[in-house]
Amino acid sequence: MVPPAAQTTEYRAATQACAFVDLSSRQQLRVIGPDRVSYLQGMVTNDVEKLAEGASCPVAMLTAKGAMVGDGRVVKRAEELLIDTGEGRGGAVKDFLLKYLISEDAEVLEAPDLAVVGLLGPEAARWAESIASEAKVATLPGLLGNGVDVVVKRALLDAVKGSLAALPQVSEATYEVLRVEAGVPKFGVDMSETTIPLEANLEKSIHYQKGCYIGQEVIARATYRGQMNKKLVGLLLGDAAPEKGAELKLADKRVGRVMSVARSELKQQNVALAYVHRDHLTPGTALDLGGATVTVQALPFAAA
Repeated sequence: MVPPAAQTTEYRAATQACAFVDLSSRQQLRVIGPDRVSYLQGMVTNDVEKLAEGASCPVAMLTAKGAMVGDGRVVKRAEELLIDTGEGRGGAVKDFLLKYLISEDAEVLEAPDLAVVGLLGPEAARWAESIASEAKVATLPGLLGNGVDVVVKRALLDAVKGSLAALPQVSEATYEVLRVEAGVPKFGVDMSETTIPLEANLEKSIHYQKGCYIGQEVIARATYRGQMNKKLVGLLLGDAAPEKGAELKLADKRVGRVMSVARSELKQQNVALAYVHRDHLTPGTALDLGGATVTVQALPFAAA
């Protein structure tokens, strides 16, 4: 367990200066071959055809029913497309892609030779530039909506971390606080194989004018209706510390459930990500959590 004082130091560096985080548990795939771009264009929710070389975009991969297979980022490189996805999701994403790889001249390969290092804070870009070019594979916008994530050669990961030794290293516990405060859902925690991306605020991963992709019809219908039955929102909890899945009620009627919970440095209280029924999404709405009153908050928490 990280001592509170150390966690506060990490948090301040990550929000006011710069800190780094080891994201090497994330998994990467390579898509290669002459048809790689047109093939992946039909498999993910965002527009990868229009990416410039070296650019990236957030994506989701969906079943034909519009439910999540995984999420991540796609980077266009000269001879390949890189997919960066969450810890433990590489196999599921690869299986999904291969299921629909029929006549296209493309291959999907695991990329265990790659790793990700995250740089957080207003000085992140400068520190990202300091990473040796021979170690650096790609640079992406940070997962939490700020900072920079750098894809590096895994064989040189220790050297990269050594070059960042002047910075505090953010622990998993502190990164979790930052993630919840940023309102960024995590697959396997806040999202599952039954989640529709619009429920989880993944609109930035969806391109509404691109051509067809797996699950597009469901997303189009949901967008036409104008609102999902539930959405991911923030909760101000005070000192309440509920378990994942705890029910939220209003007038004894279940209206939502709690997902991730963290002690917020920003709000100086416990906060949570939660799915709440569409009728009760207004910030300031008071809900009952096992006898405690909690308040709906817009995401990210820093915006309110």
